[in-house]
Amino acid sequence: MAGLRERKKEQTRRRISEVALRLFDERGYDAVTVAEVAEAAGVAKVTLFAYFSSKECLVLDAVKEDMAAIVAGRPEGRSPLDALRAHYRGMARQGAGEVDVEELFTRIRVISSSPALLAGLQWTYAGQRQELAAELARAVPGDGLAAQLMAAQISAAVTTVQEAFFHRLSTGVPLEKAGRLLAEDVELAFDLLEHGFSSLKGNIS
Repeated sequence: MAGLRERKKEQTRRRISEVALRLFDERGYDAVTVAEVAEAAGVAKVTLFAYFSSKECLVLDAVKEDMAAIVAGRPEGRSPLDALRAHYRGMARQGAGEVDVEELFTRIRVISSSPALLAGLQWTYAGQRQELAAELARAVPGDGLAAQLMAAQISAAVTTVQEAFFHRLSTGVPLEKAGRLLAEDVELAFDLLEHGFSSLKGNIS
């Protein structure tokens, strides 16, 4: 029964998110109220807020990445960077084929057209980076600056890889090929994070 309950909750959450994204895309983020989203999704407003804590979360929750949790939950003996590499390697190899490209571009379009969501996205990224830094600080000796620098580099690398994937899709690269290239990009990104320029072939001065 618990499994069925969780599936129903996930279905409800998914329905609310899809309805919100459609309305925001059709009418603009600022023009649509939370009450209108709830009504269109067939739920009470209080139910909507049980799944999404704010209007912004209707759009931005889907782009959150809990890298701190990945580091915290890593197996004993595995480094934070190895844990993150394994996570994104798995996403690239298995998840790219499950991407709903139309929904992805709709979400990007909605965020890009709203100053409030763009600002919220930056706050989301900043919060994730700070959470990652706090978790890394448990494994990195020193006053915390090293952990902050590592978190900044990891966050920037992951974001850049994702942006390259989105760009390929937007220029017509087939999803299967974009997924293969994403897998290669993940390896390159984490090689650079682990070894720096020395991981590249040829000489860089």
